[in-house]
Amino acid sequence: MNPLLFTDGYKVDHRRQYPEQTTLVYSNWTPRKSRIEGIEEVVFFGLQYFIKKYMIEAFTKDFFSQPKDIVCQKYQRRINNYLGENKVGIKHIEDLHDLGYLPMVVKALPEGVSVPIRVPMLTMYNTKPEFFWLTNYFETLLSTTLWLPCNSATIAKQYRRILDKYAEETSTIPEFVDWQGHDFSMRGMGGLEAAIISSAGHLLSFTGTDTIPSIDFFEEYYNANSDTELIGGSVAATEHSVMCMGTNEGEEETFKRLITEIYPNGIVSIVSDTWDLWKVLTEYLPNLKNEVLSREGKVVIRPDSGDPADIICGNPNGKTEAEKKGVIQLLWEIFGGKTNAKGYKELDSHIGAIYGDSITLERAKAICERLKQNGFASTNVVLGIGSFTYQYNTRDTFGFAMKATYGEVNGVGREIYKDPITDDGTKKSAKGLIKIEKTEGGYIMKDQVSWEEEQQGELKEVFKDGELLINDTLQEIRNRVKNNQPILFL
Repeated sequence: MNPLLFTDGYKVDHRRQYPEQTTLVYSNWTPRKSRIEGIEEVVFFGLQYFIKKYMIEAFTKDFFSQPKDIVCQKYQRRINNYLGENKVGIKHIEDLHDLGYLPMVVKALPEGVSVPIRVPMLTMYNTKPEFFWLTNYFETLLSTTLWLPCNSATIAKQYRRILDKYAEETSTIPEFVDWQGHDFSMRGMGGLEAAIISSAGHLLSFTGTDTIPSIDFFEEYYNANSDTELIGGSVAATEHSVMCMGTNEGEEETFKRLITEIYPNGIVSIVSDTWDLWKVLTEYLPNLKNEVLSREGKVVIRPDSGDPADIICGNPNGKTEAEKKGVIQLLWEIFGGKTNAKGYKELDSHIGAIYGDSITLERAKAICERLKQNGFASTNVVLGIGSFTYQYNTRDTFGFAMKATYGEVNGVGREIYKDPITDDGTKKSAKGLIKIEKTEGGYIMKDQVSWEEEQQGELKEVFKDGELLINDTLQEIRNRVKNNQPILFL
């Protein structure tokens, strides 16, 4: 498909709507408002993918490398069928094809940094006057590609901060946090690309994922190499169909076969609530204690229904003693472990737990806090983070928008802005050219600056006239996420 059709329909004729002799349009991409309490900064991520995938690959393969007459004929047919009688024209498309590259500049902050609300993450403008119409033509494609990885990277960082905090307070294995947040979201996301770019945002803060294509994503677009670095990983695990096929009466035997024959060593995660989780914990596992403790590896028990905090930590109002104790206490009573130097209990290394249903930031914090109150280290459990976390968000979660703030007509600059009288201030834009400065407190924006000042800020040219100028690695971005500390939720 011609990538010039990756846009909202109303964009195609804006070229004629700008004032005559318009020669430049300068726009920015900014998170304008947070709808998650306590988060006032957003992780910037996904631009390099957007540039490589669409501005370079798609335009090279499906536009510039295609015969001009065929490309333009298809474009004109689509617009004519779509709008009916119109005067959109085709010459500007022919001229772009003749040029052979996208005459655009994209300037941006480094991917992986946390950017305060209302501070632009990137700016775009045209480098040839006749292609002024291209800048905001890209708004739709850029928006639909970037808001999700930014959202997911931001939310994943929040999980990481919660889990790091409790690991520091209660555990002697803080490095385990790399695996403590595990991406289970793929099947619940809005399509394959959404699943991949969301999981990529997750992997900036963690290494656990069941979204295999996100590993290829980082190798293809962020210079990673799974042969030499850990991009993402997982473990052997069962699903309910496996347990059901073993039958209710044969469930204990299924557990035994899995941990002694199929996986005699290494980590194996076994879904344990197919019928009666508490029976698994009070009958089957005590019977299999020797088999579990004699393995070289860990058996991970996976409850998958009910209230996560109550299941893991115990429900004081539970009907049975097992329900009142919860998974971790029951595992401790069977397999034991050690009390660490911080005074918290860590399960024997041969046994563990994971809970992966309907986890939220609030529930993650509640689980860690209740484990702490019960005298257990937070690292006794892994949390599976799914589409309930990553899909239940939109572009408006952080109010992302791309807006023009400067233009030139007849060679004269115009500082432009929007400030709707009927709005609460969210949609009020910056004005004029923009400079981003870095202070001890983070990034700040200055608008209405000169071109000379604009060139001096923290926004660096990432793309210009068809070429990628900055080509980051996954590790560089992970380091920025880790070291760029602000974003407070706790």
